[in-house]
Amino acid sequence: MDKVFIKGLSIQTTIGFFQWEKEIKQTLVIDVAMGWNTANAAVNDELAKTLDYADISVAIERFANDNPVDLIETLAERMASFLMTQYHIPWLKLFIGKPGAVHNAQTVGVEIERGCQTTEKPL
Repeated sequence: MDKVFIKGLSIQTTIGFFQWEKEIKQTLVIDVAMGWNTANAAVNDELAKTLDYADISVAIERFANDNPVDLIETLAERMASFLMTQYHIPWLKLFIGKPGAVHNAQTVGVEIERGCQTTEKPL
């Protein structure tokens, strides 16, 4: 399966369990790999037939800000569902990191994989 990916997308959003976290914006770093048949777009060099990673990057930040939650796990689950539905993605792997959340760790976070990964490339 071909994959389109976004790595190291840094966004500012409200997330966290504690009251003080609900009153500030925090940085999340997002990586997403999305299963997609890129051959269709390559035939005639057509953006409309691939996943537009610029559009998806904006959608990820908008989704996070429009849907505040306490847990990264909740955000990951909901974001994966949104992306798969909105962009008709059959498979994705999503990593959401929260740098600085644990004093001695570079980042903490969640990585989930949803959908079915296939090796077929139908045209």
